[in-house]
Amino acid sequence: MAYRSINRRLELWLRNLPWFGSVDGDRSNLVENADTTDCITSSPEYRVVCINRPQTASYLTNQITTAKYTKLSFIPSFLFEQFRRYSNCFFLFIALLQQIPDVSPTGRFTTLVPLIFILLVSAIKEIVEDYKRHVADRETNHREVEVLKDGNWQWITWENVAVGDIVKVQNNQFFPADLIVFSTSEPQGMCYIETMNLDGETNLKIRQSLSETSHLLDTRALTEYRGSIECEHPNKLIYEFNGALKESGKQALPLGPERVLLRGAMLRNTSWIFGVVIYTGHETKLLMNSTKAPLKRSTIDKATNTQVLMLFFLLVFLCLVSSLYSELWTREHKVGYWYLGMDAEGKYTRNFGFNFLTFIILFNNLIPISLQVTLEVVRFVQATFINQDLDMYHEESNTPAMARTSNLNEELGMVKYIFSDKTGTLTRNVMEFKKCSVAGKIHDYQDSPASASEPSIIKDMKKNDANGKVVMEFLKMMAVCHTVIPEKLASGEIVYHASSPDERALLQGARDYGFVFDTRTPNHVEILCLGQREKYEILNVIEFTSARKRMSIICKNPQGKYLLYCKGADSVIYERLAKKSQAYKEETLKHLEEFASAGLRTLCFGMVELSADQYQDWANTYRTASVAMVNRELKVAEAAELIEKDLILLGATAVEDKLQDEVPETIAALAKAGINIWVLTGDKQETAINIGYSTRLLTQTSQMIIINEQTIEVGES
Repeated sequence: MAYRSINRRLELWLRNLPWFGSVDGDRSNLVENADTTDCITSSPEYRVVCINRPQTASYLTNQITTAKYTKLSFIPSFLFEQFRRYSNCFFLFIALLQQIPDVSPTGRFTTLVPLIFILLVSAIKEIVEDYKRHVADRETNHREVEVLKDGNWQWITWENVAVGDIVKVQNNQFFPADLIVFSTSEPQGMCYIETMNLDGETNLKIRQSLSETSHLLDTRALTEYRGSIECEHPNKLIYEFNGALKESGKQALPLGPERVLLRGAMLRNTSWIFGVVIYTGHETKLLMNSTKAPLKRSTIDKATNTQVLMLFFLLVFLCLVSSLYSELWTREHKVGYWYLGMDAEGKYTRNFGFNFLTFIILFNNLIPISLQVTLEVVRFVQATFINQDLDMYHEESNTPAMARTSNLNEELGMVKYIFSDKTGTLTRNVMEFKKCSVAGKIHDYQDSPASASEPSIIKDMKKNDANGKVVMEFLKMMAVCHTVIPEKLASGEIVYHASSPDERALLQGARDYGFVFDTRTPNHVEILCLGQREKYEILNVIEFTSARKRMSIICKNPQGKYLLYCKGADSVIYERLAKKSQAYKEETLKHLEEFASAGLRTLCFGMVELSADQYQDWANTYRTASVAMVNRELKVAEAAELIEKDLILLGATAVEDKLQDEVPETIAALAKAGINIWVLTGDKQETAINIGYSTRLLTQTSQMIIINEQTIEVGES
């Protein structure tokens, strides 16, 4: 009987564990939930997230806090920050001296009360500001999202979202955690997100689920799905992600940054998405990039702190001198003025130490206690003036200037260096296709080729000679080699959604020439070549990275040929051209320099035809690299090097990115004020120099130093 009782208690205890199932469930539920053969334990190299199964490790909750203080930490943290100011330390020292009997010639609370008042006002300010942070944290943690629990959708708060949960996010909602998108309301599992809170960019970005999961559109399919996600451990890199999806009994599928929906981003132009949580709370990329707000101290604060310290040493010196002379004078006149320094009992109580402390109290006004209060009031008034400055008001967006902290107002007048990006900062980041060089000939883009005479590039193409075939392939490559998503409006117009404005500009140029990018599915794209529809099967897409400076696609054209299209910077494309004679190599290079000198952004286009065996051998290598959990980017780049070679040069394009309003005048005014300006750009050298002149960063009298060498030794030789 005792044995049966123990067994029964053990069974009830097991059945109440989260991974075992409900008490009312049968034993088949235990077997189903316990089947974790495809959900291995996380390793030091990567994390494993189980889908519709219990997690094999514990992770942080999704609750966040951005406040500086808690109830317990407020007093010590606040006092530590306040007494980092030497003036407050000095006034506390004076207040303590005034509490010593027979030392202070002033009242005991002369300094203590003002000091307490200053600290109290500062504490109230800190409490109010931190209370706002707590309110914002509470509002964020108590937002609600739909989560799939036990086969049903339930509304739960963000703070209760856990790793491995399947969540449903509606349009215009923020993502509660870092997710892997599984399926969406849009065709081919696409969705659009806004990442302004992450990187400041307002243009929409495209994310797309794997085609193998895009069919999971109902509750039952999501509930029955079994698999796991292997992904890298949490890190700060918002543009990078390495992972793999392993469905039970199937081959692993690579996951990249185009499958990730980060906390802080918002879903746009998409009814809903289903996603699996991989990082929560302070392990999300947004929170890992946010650091605790430091105590901001201006140059005046630091200078004041130093001056207070110097005044204190001066005060000590004066007090020492005064105490010394007081001692000498008293000894010399103690017979005539015998009553000085005596108490009621006739004992002599005054000595050098007492006199020294008394003089410190007498001279303490050398450091005025109103100093900090005056500075704070001045800064508050300055911040008010900044907020009400009509010259800093942007009428188009109804955005006034806002001084978020008044501690650094005076720093605005002490700026010595300005570091600026070019694209999107000095320029509008709105690209327009201007020119192209194909088969050694420059073609100017016409804004409306359809309404004008037939463009010269189309005339060259219709000649059906060797150059005409190059032009045809160039225009087809413009329409095929990209990652843009087309959206067909009710009016029949096609809108292109691109993560890069350069690609949108190129597609619009190709469309106006009669080569229209029409349809994209996960496996193929369709284009209209002068009205004739062609279908290209997309086999692989090798993404652009700042290190590669190029992007490539491998496709199968309507004739069944394997083609590699590669576009990128002229330096990397020219390095990968076939050794055999390239008909237009020198002419295209001259045209590139001409485009760059005009301030245009350039891209080179190249292609190569592959054999079926050559492609299949490479595809196996690339697949292994694309699912690697360690050094994936490096391995993918190495695999790309094996296939991106022996290219045939087709031509180059040139797009224009116009300057923002009043950029030249602003830079000229900053330079006149003696501020050093640095602008960073990835453009060609000639383009950068041209932009320098157009922005008035460079003038005709400027001394230009061009450094193209990698080391000082090479430059000196």
